[in-house]
Formats: sequence, C-alpha cells, structure tokens
Amino acid sequence: MAHKFNIDPDISKAETLPASFYKDESVFDAIKGQVFLKSWQWIGDENLVRRPETVHPFVLLDRFLTEPMLLTRDTNDDISCLTNVCTHRGNLVALNPGKSKKLTCLYHGRRFNLKGDFEYMPEFSDAKDFPRPCDSLHKFPLKKWGPFLFAGLNPTFDFQDVIDKMNERIGFLPLNEFSLNKSLSKDYLVHAHWALYCDNYLEGFHVPFVHEELNKVLDYGSYKTEVYNYCNLQIGYTDDATETFELPEDHIDYGKNVAAYYYWVFPNMMFNFYPWGLSINIVKPLDINRTKVSFISYVYDPSKVGKGAGSGLEKVEREDEFVVEHVQKGVLSSFYKAGRFSPTREQGVHHFHRLLAEFLNQ
Repeated sequence: MAHKFNIDPDISKAETLPASFYKDESVFDAIKGQVFLKSWQWIGDENLVRRPETVHPFVLLDRFLTEPMLLTRDTNDDISCLTNVCTHRGNLVALNPGKSKKLTCLYHGRRFNLKGDFEYMPEFSDAKDFPRPCDSLHKFPLKKWGPFLFAGLNPTFDFQDVIDKMNERIGFLPLNEFSLNKSLSKDYLVHAHWALYCDNYLEGFHVPFVHEELNKVLDYGSYKTEVYNYCNLQIGYTDDATETFELPEDHIDYGKNVAAYYYWVFPNMMFNFYPWGLSINIVKPLDINRTKVSFISYVYDPSKVGKGAGSGLEKVEREDEFVVEHVQKGVLSSFYKAGRFSPTREQGVHHFHRLLAEFLNQ
C-alpha cells in the first residue's frame, strides 16, 4: 500500500497514528487483508457444536470480512473450523446448525466429511487429476481456551502464546464452569472508526473524567498496564476489598485487591474478568465510520453480578460511546494531525498503534 506508518518505540517520543489513518478509505480497506486476515478471531464456545455429528455455520465479521465459516464436531469429538464454501462452484455448504453426518452441497451434491475432506462428487468420473487437495474444504487453524474457540484466517503469530500469557493471571479460574448469559449480552452500534473504540479501551487515563461511578470503585493511582507481544493487560485495583478476586497463594497478585483484569488481544478482542465472570467484547468494523461492539457475558458467580468494577457495564459503555463518537468528529478536522502519548497512562494505546503500523507496513 502507498501509506507507511511509523510509531516510535520510545513512548516518550512517539506520536499517535495520524488522523489520516482514521479517515482514509484505502487504509481501512488495507486493514482487512493486512491486519484481520493475518490475526485471530474469537468465534464462540464449543457448545455451538455440543454433540458429535453437529455443525454450526456462521459468517465471520459480517459486512467487513464477511467470511462464511463452519464449525463441526465429528464422532471422535474433534472440533474443526472450515470454510463454508463448496470447492466446486462456491455455494454455501451448510445452511443451518444442527445434526449432520456429512457435509453435502445442495447445489451439485459434492460431499465432504466433518473434517472437510472431499469424499464424493457425481458426474466427475471423466475429470482428470481429480480430486486434488484443493477439492477439500479449507481448514482454518483453531485454538481452544477453556470452552472458547479462536480461528486464525492466515495468522502470522501463534495464538497459544496469547493464551499462555493470559493464563498467567487468570489460569486459576475454571473457565469450563463459566455459563453464557444471553440476558447480559448485547450489541452496540458506535458511530466511529473501530480503532478509536480500541484506543479508548486501552487506557484508564479517561476513567476519572468519563466514568464517575467506575472511578469510585477503582483505585486510579494504582491502575496498571502490562504490554506483551500481541496482547496487553490493564489491572484495576480497588480500596474496597469486598468485590475482589480470591487469588490463590501462589498467584503473582496474591494479597492485592484486584477488582478486574482487562485483557486486550490484537486486533479487536477484549476479555474482561471480574469476580462474577467474564465479559467478552468483540469490536466489529462495519465501515470506516461505524462499528458494532458485541458484549458476550459468561457468569461464574451469579451472587456477584452487578457488584464492583463489573457492575453497570451498559452505563460505562454508553459513556465510552459518547466520548469515542466525539473523537470521531474531531479527527475529521482539517487541523488535527496527530497527538502524543502519556508515557505513564497510554502504554496500551502506544502498543496498539505500533502493532497496526507493523502489520500495515508489511
């Protein structure tokens, strides 16, 4: 691409991504191939294919990547993530979730097993050099973390490294006992560039100014950010010890009043752990000026829902939207070019911008 971005590795010298990043359609289009297709996405939990011989078709990041994909579980209990596009003429293979022993295209009858391997095609006995490996369904790399599933499209890094890093802090939690709570889950439409939403999430700098109630719970002075390769962590401590994690004695934070662990995973995933459970936030670009943010809640301890840092999430979200949508209007100005980073409070944003520049400059 014609655009090159440079973010100084020294945060005390660095400037943010320029305003052009957020308003140039060619950059937005390049992000699809250079960032999202080269990274990983959360695709749900294993209960989507709870029993053997079941399938679950879905569209990944509809209206952005719009990638038809398919989860399957075979008789060996193996879960696969496949393209849902027939290798004959491009028809969708599976249309509805449910029981299925084979994958058979309804257009011309091409058949695959639940691992995506080609098995049969009528009227192809005279075709030479057939079948070839490309006649099987493309299989995406799949990683499992507790019940959660992640697919890599054409990833340039190993997602296991991210899982291992998150497990250093939250590995003591029994993720397989977390239950999806649809009543606490919701989608939000934000009239702003998707990266601006991530920028806002990645710093606690704005909390005292934007989130009055949350600021009463968190100890702003002790708020901490740790940066890793493809993820980072914000730790929210509290002076109020009533709604904190019960950490094991060998835990790195044992003895501290931790109210929340906020993990961000490049490029668009947030995993917010509270004493009551987990709020997953997936940031989904729609167009250069609109973003859908999906909040998916998994509850571990129902008695703690609505308490502590993990309470009032919708109010916090609306406050964030208010600010982000005004930033969207501001970066469209002809007179705003770029900003600077707070070395003490914006390490996460700096990390995000460096990764975006790295991927887009490849």
